[in-house]
Amino acid sequence: MNELKNLESLGLVLPSPAYILGALVFGLIGYVAFRRGRKTSRAALTWGGVALMLYPYAIAQTWLLWLVGIALCGWLYVKWD
Repeated sequence: MNELKNLESLGLVLPSPAYILGALVFGLIGYVAFRRGRKTSRAALTWGGVALMLYPYAIAQTWLLWLVGIALCGWLYVKWD
């Protein structure tokens, strides 16, 4: 437990379970979109999938992760056909 306090004093905190779940869900959806985009040669799906897989590395807040993920999924839904 002391190690966690030391890490927190350095500014390092573990992500919440909601953040980890969101990163996994959006990563899997992104992987499916990426595969579909590569298979059908559609750049919008390919790059949308890449964005869904990679954006959790740039966002630290859980609410923002879910907001951006839902927005990107909505955009992929429109482009999916």
